[in-house]
Amino acid sequence: MDSAEFSRDPYPLLAALRSRGPVQQVRTGNGRTTWVVTGWAEARSALADARLSKDTARYFADRPGKRDLAPAVSRTMLATDPPHHGRLRKLAMKAFTPAAVARLEPRIRAIAEELADALAARGSADLVEEFAVPLPIAVISELLGVPEPDRAAVRRWSHDLFAAAAPDTVDLASHALSDYMTRLIAARRQDLGDDVLSGLIAARDEADQLSEAELVSLAVLLVVAGHETTTHLIGNGMLALLQDDALRSRLRADPGLLPAAVEEFLRHDAPITLATFRFATEPIELGGARIGAGEVVLVSPGAANRDPAQFLAPDEVRLDRHVRTARPDRPERPNGPRLPNGPQRGRHSEGPERSGGHLSFGHGPHHCLGAPLARVEARIAFEVLLTRFPGIRPAVASWDALEWRRTRLMRGLASLPVTLGR
Repeated sequence: MDSAEFSRDPYPLLAALRSRGPVQQVRTGNGRTTWVVTGWAEARSALADARLSKDTARYFADRPGKRDLAPAVSRTMLATDPPHHGRLRKLAMKAFTPAAVARLEPRIRAIAEELADALAARGSADLVEEFAVPLPIAVISELLGVPEPDRAAVRRWSHDLFAAAAPDTVDLASHALSDYMTRLIAARRQDLGDDVLSGLIAARDEADQLSEAELVSLAVLLVVAGHETTTHLIGNGMLALLQDDALRSRLRADPGLLPAAVEEFLRHDAPITLATFRFATEPIELGGARIGAGEVVLVSPGAANRDPAQFLAPDEVRLDRHVRTARPDRPERPNGPRLPNGPQRGRHSEGPERSGGHLSFGHGPHHCLGAPLARVEARIAFEVLLTRFPGIRPAVASWDALEWRRTRLMRGLASLPVTLGR
């Protein structure tokens, strides 16, 4: 799963695994074994199962390794369990409530329009490097108070954190980003503002709700998670649009369909192929598999989102999958009907889908707190690009010529060359 072929198109391998059963044990490139969860019902269950821990410090306590990851990266909020996880999440989530995101929308749109202005000056562009990357980077940097001159370096370190089969690169990037955030926090303490980082510093210094290590780690996590997945959501979604002239025309004519399109892009080509690892704290049964205590479990949102037992024609982009019943002020709530728990594999009910929606933002206590922001950024990005550039076309000889990032966890394009038309 670290191969270039897997990065280019992981779905054939994931489908082959799922055909053998929704939970399969595989051997990784380093010779170890891990369980991979590819079925939707099993993935949803695993993501909410308290017996599958994300506490990496606990897992590696008696497993000394050769890696040199900075603690601020290896022990983020994502690598903790309740109740510790809930305390950290509560401090961070204020910036990502639907109301807080709604207040950001005018600024997000202004940034997107500025980027489109720059693209309009030329007849061609790389939509990844010139739009999908800088939009979420600018938004999360403004939220956290990262100065503009530093953003290119932050982006580079964040990018390197997900490099596949390059542990030294990952380790070096982890220390560079951790050291930078440590310096930024020290500088911000002397000049607090109204940004999210200043609020976290106040929580640390005034109410003693965070340790200094937790503060640095939370800042690192927010800056990385705040743009990486959104970049790939925009890039992967634009690729789907470039491959479907009718869909582009439909969305351009009716922007009200964009929220449903965002959900379908998240399902069809998830920015996260494999979620960060979990390990069983006790023997458990999942999808017919018996997982022993201490064994590693990788949930695959990318595979689960294309489970044919859950989604009709899962490899197709279909806007009618999601019944738009969510309240406008609650964008973080998945659209579509809620179904009873349980796999019910191989059976379909009436309606556009037989069950709940995609798992691209996770499920359970680790459900992505930045989901409302990502949804709004993507919706605005697609609207601006489709409106400003109705003649946009791919600038590659074939889809196979596109370059994908070499990473195991993330699923995203390294570049997306286009001609913009008039």
